[in-house]
Amino acid sequence: MTRHAIDNLKRQIPLMAYLEAQDWRPQRPLSRGRWMGLCPLHPDSKPSFLVDPRHELFYCYGCGRGGDILRFVELYHHLNFVEALASLLRWSGQLPLLRAAADFYHIQLHRHHGALDYLYQRGIRAPEVIEHMRLGYAPGTCLRRALLEAGYPLSNLQETGLVNSAGYDSFGRRIVVPLESNLYGRSISPAAPPHRFLSGSKGGLYLWEHVRHAAEAILVEGLLDYAVVWQAGFRNVTCAMGTHLNAHQLRQLCSGQRDIRIIFDADANGSGGRAAQRLAQQLADYGVNAGIVTLPDHHDPNSFFVHGGDARQFRALLESATR
Repeated sequence: MTRHAIDNLKRQIPLMAYLEAQDWRPQRPLSRGRWMGLCPLHPDSKPSFLVDPRHELFYCYGCGRGGDILRFVELYHHLNFVEALASLLRWSGQLPLLRAAADFYHIQLHRHHGALDYLYQRGIRAPEVIEHMRLGYAPGTCLRRALLEAGYPLSNLQETGLVNSAGYDSFGRRIVVPLESNLYGRSISPAAPPHRFLSGSKGGLYLWEHVRHAAEAILVEGLLDYAVVWQAGFRNVTCAMGTHLNAHQLRQLCSGQRDIRIIFDADANGSGGRAAQRLAQQLADYGVNAGIVTLPDHHDPNSFFVHGGDARQFRALLESATR
């Protein structure tokens, strides 16, 4: 991508609009249209983050970092330059394309019994959770044709990573979950790598806007864990999509007053438990009350419910969380 094209991209996306889409809020107006607010790049207790919409620049007097929108994407999402550029392209002109792909996958789910059978085996059985998460299925052969017919150029499909250089669907034979600026694919075949994201950041905590005002938040590791916990009636659940939270996700957990219940997989090698302990300590360092929920050996929340666990038993585990 040429420097001219990069400059055009940055001009198309107002810095203030991008910041507000990441939950940043201006708190104090300054002269010449500038604003101050809490810094989204580090834990901040008083406004130190200056935004200048006229020049499309930011600067934090607390951590000393600043720049344009592309530099903010690098810092905020912990991406290199190329990854940040891909993320910004998706966020700007390609978000409608991702939404169109997710809608296509959602329709396909109900046309492929193998995908529905897989969800049933994983304990995801209520139509409400399928609609809530907008779950879909990528058969692997017809996305390109559908999106080209809808008017999207092939180059855009390839830039986002929806199709590969050979023109095939990158998410073939996967359950697909739409994220805020990405897609996640879970293979239904044991022969393929289980997890796949498009390039760029996985974004913030899953559906955080549904949880951010809750007094207690349940944090799980995987999206299939999220599905069964939500289905069981625990609507204050969110998901980190892994055990290593990015800076954006950590800031979300640290914003506001709430208790966190961390429920990572009870892996045989203990890695889930160690990750939960590290995260609980991180949150404690920021003054957040965090408890670790211990599942039966070798279980994750998904397998807990699949193997007969119910909401009452799960609630008892939440109440027995250790700090």
